Amino acid sequence: MPWLIRVIAFVAIVFLIAIFASGADHALTQWALSGQRTAQDAIAGGLRALRVGEGAALAGFLLVCFGYGFFHAVGPGHGKLLIGGYGAARAVGPVWLSSIALFASLAQGLSAIVLVGAGLWIWQVGRAQMTDLADRFLAPLSFGAIALIGLWLVWRGVAGLRALARAQRHDPLHEHRHQHPPAHGAICATCGHAHLPDPAKIAAVAGWRDMALLIGAIAIRPCTGALFILILTAQMGMFAIGVAGTMAMSIGTATVTIVVALGAVTLRRGLLEGMIESPAAARVQRLIEIGVGGVIAILAARIALSAL
Repeated sequence: MPWLIRVIAFVAIVFLIAIFASGADHALTQWALSGQRTAQDAIAGGLRALRVGEGAALAGFLLVCFGYGFFHAVGPGHGKLLIGGYGAARAVGPVWLSSIALFASLAQGLSAIVLVGAGLWIWQVGRAQMTDLADRFLAPLSFGAIALIGLWLVWRGVAGLRALARAQRHDPLHEHRHQHPPAHGAICATCGHAHLPDPAKIAAVAGWRDMALLIGAIAIRPCTGALFILILTAQMGMFAIGVAGTMAMSIGTATVTIVVALGAVTLRRGLLEGMIESPAAARVQRLIEIGVGGVIAILAARIALSAL
Protein backbone atom coordinates (compact mmCIF):
# COMPACT_ATOMS: atom_id res chain seq x y z
CA MET A 1 0.00 0.00 0.00
CA PRO A 2 2.34 2.77 -1.24
CA TRP A 3 -0.22 5.53 -0.60
CA LEU A 4 -0.43 4.55 3.09
CA ILE A 5 3.36 4.77 3.47
CA ARG A 6 3.31 8.26 1.94
CA VAL A 7 0.52 9.37 4.27
CA ILE A 8 2.33 8.04 7.34
CA ALA A 9 5.56 9.76 6.29
CA PHE A 10 3.76 13.06 5.71
CA VAL A 11 2.01 12.89 9.09
CA ALA A 12 5.31 12.03 10.80
CA ILE A 13 7.07 15.02 9.24
CA VAL A 14 4.25 17.40 10.22
CA PHE A 15 4.23 15.96 13.74
CA LEU A 16 7.99 16.40 14.19
CA ILE A 17 7.90 19.96 12.86
CA ALA A 18 5.02 20.80 15.22
CA ILE A 19 6.89 19.36 18.21
CA PHE A 20 10.04 21.40 17.63
CA ALA A 21 8.18 24.57 16.58
CA SER A 22 6.00 24.55 19.69
CA GLY A 23 8.79 23.71 22.13
CA ALA A 24 7.06 20.46 23.07
CA ASP A 25 10.40 18.68 22.76
CA HIS A 26 11.61 20.48 25.89
CA ALA A 27 8.46 19.47 27.75
CA LEU A 28 8.99 15.88 26.63
CA THR A 29 12.58 15.99 27.89
CA GLN A 30 11.49 17.31 31.27
CA TRP A 31 8.81 14.60 31.49
CA ALA A 32 11.42 11.95 30.71
CA LEU A 33 13.87 13.31 33.31
CA SER A 34 11.09 13.44 35.91
CA GLY A 35 10.21 9.84 35.10
CA GLN A 36 13.85 8.83 35.50
CA ARG A 37 14.05 10.45 38.94
CA THR A 38 10.83 8.75 40.05
CA ALA A 39 12.03 5.39 38.74
CA GLN A 40 15.41 5.85 40.41
CA ASP A 41 13.72 6.45 43.77
CA ALA A 42 11.58 3.37 43.20
CA ILE A 43 14.71 1.35 42.36
CA ALA A 44 16.23 2.32 45.71
CA GLY A 45 13.00 1.26 47.43
CA GLY A 46 12.98 -2.01 45.50
CA LEU A 47 16.53 -2.77 46.59
CA ARG A 48 15.56 -2.22 50.23
CA ALA A 49 12.61 -4.59 49.77
CA LEU A 50 14.89 -7.19 48.21
CA ARG A 51 17.33 -6.87 51.06
CA VAL A 52 14.68 -7.71 53.68
CA GLY A 53 13.26 -10.50 51.52
CA GLU A 54 9.80 -9.11 50.77
CA GLY A 55 7.63 -11.25 48.52
CA ALA A 56 7.36 -10.28 44.84
CA ALA A 57 10.11 -7.70 45.40
CA LEU A 58 12.18 -9.03 42.51
CA ALA A 59 9.35 -8.70 39.97
CA GLY A 60 8.64 -5.16 41.12
CA PHE A 61 12.32 -4.26 40.97
CA LEU A 62 12.69 -5.55 37.39
CA LEU A 63 9.54 -3.70 36.32
CA VAL A 64 10.86 -0.44 37.75
CA CYS A 65 14.21 -1.00 36.01
CA PHE A 66 12.34 -1.52 32.75
CA GLY A 67 10.51 1.77 33.33
CA TYR A 68 13.75 3.60 34.04
CA GLY A 69 15.18 2.32 30.75
CA PHE A 70 12.09 3.54 28.91
CA PHE A 71 12.26 7.06 30.38
CA HIS A 72 16.01 7.16 29.83
CA ALA A 73 15.52 6.41 26.14
CA VAL A 74 12.74 8.99 25.73
CA GLY A 75 15.08 11.75 26.94
CA PRO A 76 18.13 13.03 25.07
CA GLY A 77 20.40 10.19 24.06
CA HIS A 78 22.93 9.02 21.52
CA GLY A 79 21.15 5.77 20.66
CA LYS A 80 18.13 7.45 19.06
CA LEU A 81 20.35 9.88 17.17
CA LEU A 82 22.40 7.12 15.58
CA ILE A 83 19.66 4.54 14.99
CA GLY A 84 17.18 7.08 13.61
CA GLY A 85 19.78 8.85 11.50
CA TYR A 86 21.11 5.62 10.01
CA GLY A 87 17.60 4.42 9.19
CA ALA A 88 16.87 7.70 7.41
CA ALA A 89 20.18 7.68 5.55
CA ARG A 90 20.44 4.07 4.40
CA ALA A 91 18.04 1.72 2.65
CA VAL A 92 17.67 -0.87 5.42
CA GLY A 93 14.79 -3.09 6.40
CA PRO A 94 12.71 -2.49 9.53
CA VAL A 95 13.54 -5.89 11.04
CA TRP A 96 17.27 -5.41 10.48
CA LEU A 97 17.37 -1.93 12.01
CA SER A 98 15.10 -2.96 14.90
CA SER A 99 17.49 -5.83 15.61
CA ILE A 100 20.38 -3.36 15.72
CA ALA A 101 18.40 -1.18 18.16
CA LEU A 102 17.72 -4.17 20.43
CA PHE A 103 21.28 -5.52 20.35
CA ALA A 104 22.73 -2.05 20.91
CA SER A 105 20.60 -1.56 24.03
CA LEU A 106 21.61 -4.97 25.38
CA ALA A 107 25.26 -4.30 24.57
CA GLN A 108 25.05 -0.98 26.42
CA GLY A 109 23.83 -2.86 29.49
CA LEU A 110 26.59 -5.41 29.06
CA SER A 111 29.21 -2.66 28.93
CA ALA A 112 27.88 -1.35 32.27
CA ILE A 113 28.19 -4.84 33.79
CA VAL A 114 31.76 -5.22 32.52
CA LEU A 115 32.74 -1.73 33.72
CA VAL A 116 31.34 -2.21 37.21
CA GLY A 117 32.74 -5.72 37.53
CA ALA A 118 36.21 -4.59 36.47
CA GLY A 119 35.99 -1.41 38.53
CA LEU A 120 35.01 -3.10 41.78
CA TRP A 121 37.05 -6.27 41.66
CA ILE A 122 40.05 -5.36 39.49
CA TRP A 123 40.59 -1.59 39.71
CA GLN A 124 39.11 -1.24 43.23
CA VAL A 125 37.35 2.05 42.44
CA GLY A 126 34.14 3.45 43.91
CA ARG A 127 30.80 4.55 42.49
CA ALA A 128 31.78 8.22 42.12
CA GLN A 129 34.91 7.33 40.17
CA MET A 130 33.08 4.96 37.83
CA THR A 131 30.29 7.45 37.19
CA ASP A 132 32.89 10.13 36.51
CA LEU A 133 34.67 7.78 34.10
CA ALA A 134 31.41 7.16 32.22
CA ASP A 135 30.42 10.84 32.09
CA ARG A 136 33.78 12.49 31.43
CA PHE A 137 35.53 9.90 29.26
CA LEU A 138 33.19 7.27 27.83
CA ALA A 139 30.38 9.70 26.92
CA PRO A 140 32.64 11.95 24.76
CA LEU A 141 34.23 8.81 23.29
CA SER A 142 30.83 7.41 22.33
CA PHE A 143 29.62 10.67 20.76
CA GLY A 144 32.97 11.00 18.99
CA ALA A 145 32.49 7.54 17.48
CA ILE A 146 28.98 8.53 16.39
CA ALA A 147 30.35 11.69 14.78
CA LEU A 148 32.83 9.55 12.84
CA ILE A 149 29.98 7.33 11.64
CA GLY A 150 28.18 10.47 10.49
CA LEU A 151 31.26 11.51 8.53
CA TRP A 152 31.47 7.99 7.14
CA LEU A 153 27.88 8.29 5.86
CA VAL A 154 28.80 11.61 4.24
CA TRP A 155 31.85 10.06 2.62
CA ARG A 156 29.84 7.08 1.38
CA GLY A 157 27.18 9.38 -0.04
CA VAL A 158 29.77 11.50 -1.85
CA ALA A 159 31.47 8.36 -3.15
CA GLY A 160 28.10 7.13 -4.43
CA LEU A 161 27.47 10.40 -6.28
CA ARG A 162 30.91 10.22 -7.85
CA ALA A 163 30.26 6.63 -8.94
CA LEU A 164 26.97 7.70 -10.53
CA ALA A 165 28.75 10.51 -12.36
CA ARG A 166 31.42 8.12 -13.62
CA ALA A 167 28.75 5.69 -14.81
CA GLN A 168 27.08 8.44 -16.83
CA ARG A 169 30.40 9.36 -18.45
CA HIS A 170 31.42 5.73 -19.00
CA ASP A 171 33.02 4.95 -22.34
CA PRO A 172 31.12 2.06 -23.95
CA LEU A 173 34.34 0.95 -25.74
CA HIS A 174 35.69 -0.20 -22.37
CA GLU A 175 32.96 -2.83 -22.09
CA HIS A 176 32.98 -6.21 -23.74
CA ARG A 177 30.54 -6.41 -26.56
CA HIS A 178 28.15 -9.16 -25.50
CA GLN A 179 24.74 -9.71 -26.89
CA HIS A 180 23.60 -10.97 -23.48
CA PRO A 181 25.55 -9.48 -20.56
CA PRO A 182 25.97 -11.89 -17.61
CA ALA A 183 23.94 -11.45 -14.47
CA HIS A 184 25.37 -10.02 -11.26
CA GLY A 185 28.10 -12.33 -10.00
CA ALA A 186 27.78 -14.71 -13.00
CA ILE A 187 30.79 -15.85 -15.07
CA CYS A 188 30.81 -14.54 -18.61
CA ALA A 189 31.19 -17.27 -21.24
CA THR A 190 33.04 -14.89 -23.60
CA CYS A 191 35.83 -13.58 -21.37
CA GLY A 192 35.70 -16.01 -18.45
CA HIS A 193 35.24 -13.58 -15.54
CA ALA A 194 32.44 -11.87 -13.65
CA HIS A 195 31.69 -8.35 -14.87
CA LEU A 196 29.58 -7.31 -11.86
CA PRO A 197 29.85 -8.38 -8.22
CA ASP A 198 26.93 -10.09 -6.57
CA PRO A 199 24.95 -7.29 -4.84
CA ALA A 200 23.50 -9.74 -2.30
CA LYS A 201 26.99 -10.67 -1.08
CA ILE A 202 28.04 -7.02 -0.94
CA ALA A 203 24.92 -6.10 1.03
CA ALA A 204 25.46 -8.97 3.47
CA VAL A 205 29.05 -7.95 4.21
CA ALA A 206 28.16 -4.25 4.53
CA GLY A 207 25.16 -5.08 6.71
CA TRP A 208 27.13 -7.01 9.33
CA ARG A 209 29.91 -4.41 9.30
CA ASP A 210 27.42 -1.57 9.78
CA MET A 211 25.70 -3.47 12.58
CA ALA A 212 28.99 -3.88 14.44
CA LEU A 213 29.84 -0.18 14.05
CA LEU A 214 26.44 1.04 15.24
CA ILE A 215 26.26 -1.30 18.21
CA GLY A 216 29.85 -0.52 19.22
CA ALA A 217 29.36 3.25 19.07
CA ILE A 218 26.28 3.06 21.30
CA ALA A 219 27.63 0.47 23.73
CA ILE A 220 30.80 2.43 24.54
CA ARG A 221 28.88 4.67 26.94
CA PRO A 222 27.03 2.65 29.65
CA CYS A 223 23.84 4.02 31.18
CA THR A 224 24.37 5.88 34.47
CA GLY A 225 21.26 4.23 35.91
CA ALA A 226 22.71 0.80 35.18
CA LEU A 227 25.95 1.75 36.93
CA PHE A 228 23.89 2.94 39.90
CA ILE A 229 22.03 -0.33 40.45
CA LEU A 230 25.02 -2.54 39.68
CA ILE A 231 27.24 -0.81 42.22
CA LEU A 232 24.52 -0.81 44.89
CA THR A 233 23.64 -4.47 44.38
CA ALA A 234 27.34 -5.41 44.40
CA GLN A 235 27.79 -3.64 47.72
CA MET A 236 24.69 -5.41 49.06
CA GLY A 237 25.92 -8.81 47.90
CA MET A 238 23.20 -9.10 45.21
CA PHE A 239 25.20 -8.43 42.04
CA ALA A 240 23.26 -11.06 40.06
CA ILE A 241 20.04 -9.16 40.76
CA GLY A 242 21.76 -5.98 39.56
CA VAL A 243 22.67 -7.76 36.33
CA ALA A 244 19.04 -8.83 35.86
CA GLY A 245 17.88 -5.27 36.54
CA THR A 246 20.38 -3.92 34.02
CA MET A 247 19.06 -6.26 31.33
CA ALA A 248 15.47 -5.21 32.16
CA MET A 249 16.59 -1.59 31.87
CA SER A 250 18.18 -2.35 28.48
CA ILE A 251 14.95 -3.89 27.19
CA GLY A 252 13.06 -0.80 28.36
CA THR A 253 15.48 1.37 26.41
CA ALA A 254 15.09 -0.88 23.36
CA THR A 255 11.31 -0.32 23.26
CA VAL A 256 11.93 3.33 22.40
CA THR A 257 14.87 2.85 20.02
CA ILE A 258 12.95 0.18 18.10
CA VAL A 259 10.08 2.63 17.61
CA VAL A 260 12.61 5.21 16.38
CA ALA A 261 14.08 2.62 13.99
CA LEU A 262 10.68 1.73 12.55
CA GLY A 263 9.78 5.41 12.23
CA ALA A 264 13.01 6.24 10.41
CA VAL A 265 12.59 3.39 7.92
CA THR A 266 8.94 4.31 7.28
CA LEU A 267 9.82 7.98 6.86
CA ARG A 268 12.54 7.22 4.33
CA ARG A 269 10.32 4.89 2.34
CA GLY A 270 7.52 7.43 2.35
CA LEU A 271 9.78 10.19 1.04
CA LEU A 272 11.21 8.00 -1.71
CA GLU A 273 7.98 6.19 -2.62
CA GLY A 274 7.23 6.58 -6.29
CA MET A 275 10.83 7.45 -7.17
CA ILE A 276 12.16 3.89 -7.36
CA GLU A 277 11.86 3.78 -11.13
CA SER A 278 13.04 7.36 -11.56
CA PRO A 279 16.59 7.97 -12.87
CA ALA A 280 17.02 10.52 -10.09
CA ALA A 281 16.23 8.03 -7.32
CA ALA A 282 19.85 6.94 -6.78
CA ARG A 283 21.03 10.54 -6.67
CA VAL A 284 18.33 11.56 -4.18
CA GLN A 285 19.20 8.62 -1.91
CA ARG A 286 22.88 9.64 -1.88
CA LEU A 287 21.96 13.25 -1.12
CA ILE A 288 19.82 12.09 1.80
CA GLU A 289 22.74 10.02 3.07
CA ILE A 290 25.06 13.03 2.88
CA GLY A 291 22.56 15.33 4.59
CA VAL A 292 21.69 12.95 7.43
CA GLY A 293 25.33 11.98 7.92
CA GLY A 294 26.27 15.64 8.18
CA VAL A 295 23.57 16.30 10.79
CA ILE A 296 24.69 13.28 12.85
CA ALA A 297 28.34 14.35 12.68
CA ILE A 298 27.63 17.96 13.71
CA LEU A 299 25.27 17.13 16.57
CA ALA A 300 27.43 14.32 17.95
CA ALA A 301 30.62 16.37 17.68
CA ARG A 302 29.01 19.30 19.53
CA ILE A 303 27.83 17.03 22.34
CA ALA A 304 31.22 15.32 22.56
CA LEU A 305 33.06 18.64 22.80
CA SER A 306 30.63 19.99 25.40
CA ALA A 307 31.21 16.88 27.55
CA LEU A 308 34.97 17.35 27.62
